[in-house]
Amino acid sequence: MFRYLIRKTGYGIAVLAGVVMLVFFLFQGLGDPARLVLGQSGDSTTLSNIRKELALDQPKWKQFLLYMNDVSPIALHSRKEIKEKQLKGFFIGGENTLAIKIPYLRRSYQTKKQVADVLWEALPGTLILAIAAMALATVLGILLGVLAAVKKNTWMDTTSVFASVLGISAPSFFMGIIIAYLFGFVFSNLTGLHMTGSLYTTDPFAGKQLSLQNLILPAITLGIRPLAIITQLTRSAMLDVLDQDYIRTAFAKGLSRKKVVFVHALRNALNPVITAITGWFAELLAGAFFVEYIFGWKGIGKVTVDALEKLDFPVVMGSVLLTAAFFILVNLLADVLYGLVDPRVRIQ
Repeated sequence: MFRYLIRKTGYGIAVLAGVVMLVFFLFQGLGDPARLVLGQSGDSTTLSNIRKELALDQPKWKQFLLYMNDVSPIALHSRKEIKEKQLKGFFIGGENTLAIKIPYLRRSYQTKKQVADVLWEALPGTLILAIAAMALATVLGILLGVLAAVKKNTWMDTTSVFASVLGISAPSFFMGIIIAYLFGFVFSNLTGLHMTGSLYTTDPFAGKQLSLQNLILPAITLGIRPLAIITQLTRSAMLDVLDQDYIRTAFAKGLSRKKVVFVHALRNALNPVITAITGWFAELLAGAFFVEYIFGWKGIGKVTVDALEKLDFPVVMGSVLLTAAFFILVNLLADVLYGLVDPRVRIQ
């Protein structure tokens, strides 16, 4: 298992390197970074200095190597670069050092803040939203899937399947608009919810306050599609398991229906569900962009969309790299969970 995880980690690093290359060359030539940093009033001398500072006067291949050196956790940096870029980590050597560091995602063109700091401030909002949506989808999806399998060919089964098909078919941005309008505007007097709002609100008298009610609508919107997928997967897997001989043996031994379904059958039906849960959690982190923007939820998605509007490419590039890293970490977590749930995976 350990060798398998090491191999998967190597594949993940290769994928991340490919993402870095794609992101770098994708955003090359989109606007003049020096002009975006300085604005429209800069003179030619100042623009030339900015281009030199950003290494824009270098060939594209050299710019790419410099970018790879910045975003790599193991790199070579001079003491001057460490001070100017405010790098954090361990540095070995004299003037030119071997750095084991937090990846340097450069600075925002608009705010001049480090991109890592901008994303770090927005990350908790996206994580809380994704965790809430995934928790809702997982609990309800597994329960509805088990119920549909146990009550096969009844109205409960038909209703669950029909609702899950609708959930899969509805795009998140469309559902976000409908849910925000209905429950945050039309019926807001009944629900007490609003169309937009962040996790924290600022009151001039009480200061910063936690507003969990603002999490409800975006979490429901974001959780609809994974809820539908998990319901169908759980139902399908449970139907396969319930037809196995050992389930009939368990019933023959006099075990209660509840114990057979939830202890013996459900555990053996969870592998495809775990795949969906872990995959969708990473998908939610990346797919929260539209939902965050619709509900005004402060997270990485909203920060990225705002950065795109302002052509603030370092923030956009940093967001893409962070999302790719999350996908890789979540896939590794899925492999570990397989081994915990199903001993056969550890043997293989």
